[in-house]
Amino acid sequence: MSESTVLAQNSGLDENALLARVQAPEGEGREILDAATREVIGRVPVQTIEDMDAAIARAKAAQPAWEALGHEKRSELLLKAADAIDANAEGLAHLLSREQGKPLNGPNARFEVGACSAWLRTNATTVLEPEVLVDDENLHAELVYKAAGVVGAISPWNWPLMISIWQIGPSLRMGNTVVLKPSGNTPLSVLAMVSVMNDVLPPDVLIAVSGRGETGSRLASHPDVAKVMFTGSTETGKKIIEASAGNLARLTLELGGNDAGIVLPGTDPAAIAQDLFWGAFINTGQTCAALKRLYVHDSIYEETVQALAEIAKNMPMGPGLDENNVLGPLQNKDQFDIVSRLVEDAKAHGGRVVAGGEAAPELGELFYRATIVADVTDGTAVVDEEQFGPVLPVIRYTDVDDAFARANAAEVGLGASVWSSDVDAARAAATRMQSGTVWINSHGGLHPMVPFGGTKSSGYGMEFGVEGLKSVAVPQVVSGPGRKG
Repeated sequence: MSESTVLAQNSGLDENALLARVQAPEGEGREILDAATREVIGRVPVQTIEDMDAAIARAKAAQPAWEALGHEKRSELLLKAADAIDANAEGLAHLLSREQGKPLNGPNARFEVGACSAWLRTNATTVLEPEVLVDDENLHAELVYKAAGVVGAISPWNWPLMISIWQIGPSLRMGNTVVLKPSGNTPLSVLAMVSVMNDVLPPDVLIAVSGRGETGSRLASHPDVAKVMFTGSTETGKKIIEASAGNLARLTLELGGNDAGIVLPGTDPAAIAQDLFWGAFINTGQTCAALKRLYVHDSIYEETVQALAEIAKNMPMGPGLDENNVLGPLQNKDQFDIVSRLVEDAKAHGGRVVAGGEAAPELGELFYRATIVADVTDGTAVVDEEQFGPVLPVIRYTDVDDAFARANAAEVGLGASVWSSDVDAARAAATRMQSGTVWINSHGGLHPMVPFGGTKSSGYGMEFGVEGLKSVAVPQVVSGPGRKG
């Protein structure tokens, strides 16, 4: 049976058909709940350390033949995998919306599935040429990049499909095989996406293992894993580093962020309010690089606070399968409790809640209203800690130098933003931010050709574009006679 026939037969699988492919047999596995309704979606297989070892062995055995196909053939197969995702996009989006909680519309579930195929296509078509280092009469030296081997990928629950593709796409493109451990909170949608990709990929090139935390630890520490990619908290990232020390696996770590934005004096609050809001509240605030603390000059402080509050009060929130909603629940009870604690602490320390500030039980168990908190400052938990939810603290400042010093005082440095009606002034100020990325008059936007990575405790290693391809490969210098030789 041809690959195109397989794709045609499996085109347009709905949520239930996708579930049937990947969930555990009846009476087995672990229940996965709908984030909005808390109803059982399905049961995920609970695989073991032995299953992980077997998956790594299969991936290791498949890797030489996959690398030997060459870039052109691998790119062709990755483009077909992107087609397979597109063919099943609606079913994947519905499953993702239920499992993760994000609504179908807005920058949410359908957006995420579309980003998966877009990133995969970019990975497939990006050219990584050998770099000529020296080329003279005596020496010709080139830097080339070869496959590392087996890549262990550990993906999070907030953008489970898209971030998995960020790990899978470049790794496969460069000739590695991939063993993927999805988050225990959102495994079904990831397993479903891997399933449709494997309709066109060779056997054992991409394997997903849905186990508990110990399987992720085993993946990071396994002697046959050459590269580990992890997106998640800084504390877990430190454990990944320790686990990988024994086999000296290369690492790409995209860890926690507490992204700061600074609104410079003279800026028009009305002109930036919508972009500020979505910089903070994309995926209901559950995004590593979302805007987490906003410093606003005293001269425009109150106007900015009120503009954000008005948007927050009127943004539709509710179950994700309702086509009208663009904000959803917190994905899990632990995160809901963190958000609740931080807001209550802010109130206790004089914070002024101008929108939200409470749960929304009429919508469901894990819903928390979009919240704007004014009159808080550094030293308050909601400013100092990453809230990872629908809460934005707005901090007043009077001296621009002081604002940058306070923004940079955090131990993390994933992203940051500078906002101004004077774009040149914003560009001049941007380099003062201590973060891997600084956006101007926006926050959080990513492009598959623009490298992304953190500084300080937000991790290390680059993803996306040519630099992302290099990060999942092993550099090799080929040195020989020059032109006269």
